[in-house]
Amino acid sequence: MELNIIEDKKNKLVMEIKGTDNTICNALKNEINNDEHVKISTYSVKHPLISSPQVIVESDGEGTPREVILNAIQRLKKNNDRFRKEVSKEIK
Repeated sequence: MELNIIEDKKNKLVMEIKGTDNTICNALKNEINNDEHVKISTYSVKHPLISSPQVIVESDGEGTPREVILNAIQRLKKNNDRFRKEVSKEIK
């Protein structure tokens, strides 16, 4: 996976994520939207065969888009770890 920052302003960040698909981007977008300081969180893929997803995040200024993204990733990691533990416990 490769990350390229396309636009980085005080309240807006646009990043391209190469080597991923809609699954990760959709989960990230949904978790980012749980932050009360987010005005916009979305992603787009211009062409599914030749383009990489671009994630767009705008904040209200209380938290930078970078902070919002990192916090969302931490929450996703916790949820994923909890899910893995529960599944492992039930499957054994």
